[in-house]
Amino acid sequence: MTSIQTRPMAGILWMFATTLCFVTMNILVKYVGTGLPVTQAAFLRFALGVVFLVPMLGSVRKAVFTREVFGLIALRGGIHAIAMVLWFYAMTRIPIAEVTAMNFMNPIYVTLGAVVLFGEKIAAPRIIALIMAIIGGVVILRPGLREIDSGHIAMVFAAMFIAGSYLTASVLSKRLPASVVVFSLSIIVPLFLAPFAIAQWQTPTLTQLGLLFATSFFATFAHYCMTRAFACAPMSVIQPVSFLQLLWATIAGVALFGEGIDLFVICGGLMIIGAVTVISIREARAEKRLRSVKSIT
Repeated sequence: MTSIQTRPMAGILWMFATTLCFVTMNILVKYVGTGLPVTQAAFLRFALGVVFLVPMLGSVRKAVFTREVFGLIALRGGIHAIAMVLWFYAMTRIPIAEVTAMNFMNPIYVTLGAVVLFGEKIAAPRIIALIMAIIGGVVILRPGLREIDSGHIAMVFAAMFIAGSYLTASVLSKRLPASVVVFSLSIIVPLFLAPFAIAQWQTPTLTQLGLLFATSFFATFAHYCMTRAFACAPMSVIQPVSFLQLLWATIAGVALFGEGIDLFVICGGLMIIGAVTVISIREARAEKRLRSVKSIT
């Protein structure tokens, strides 16, 4: 059987496609901008994406939903709904490159959350990487050297809430198949957002609906490409490629939205990228060692 190490180029290409899809998704949200209330835009992004869930119905019918599972689904849905509103708001306020760079903090918050909530042990190299990432975040925001916009604050908390969603998903994934975890999130989030969207409802134009439908498509396809990348190559190969997203975001900001190139954002983003890469590689090696031990026993 072919091992994942024999297909590094395929993994790189799938991750390359992932970065393009994620940036395209951000560009589309940026184009929607303030044309719709952020709660309505976030609601429509998920509601219009329901069509992509049809292939998952077979897995959903076979899944076992206990009271605990329903509680976890509801918890994750609420957390993710807040994250999406904050993220959509940030996209209307700050440059796309800053949103992208600050979003790279997700794995850092996930690592910290796993330590605090699940009692995971953390070695010195990961502690150093975490400190470097936090410093990178400060470099991006540079408080005291410029005015901090409400969009920056929103993005900080958006990344934290997304990390919380990931942590909840890690618990759910031990009880449900991955496709059911994705399906449940895509159904529950618009239910949480619906009352707020209705309260502020504005009739969307066909262009806005088209942009948000395309956003749903690229978000879904991005996660598909990422899954294929992980199946083709080890984390140490594909993780660095994922951060091309910052390059694409910077280019898109300059070319499409007239945003300047901020060297502080680039430097801070690269610091976070380096830290996340170190953590990802160490976690991949630890998982490999664990599999080796299990195969021996």
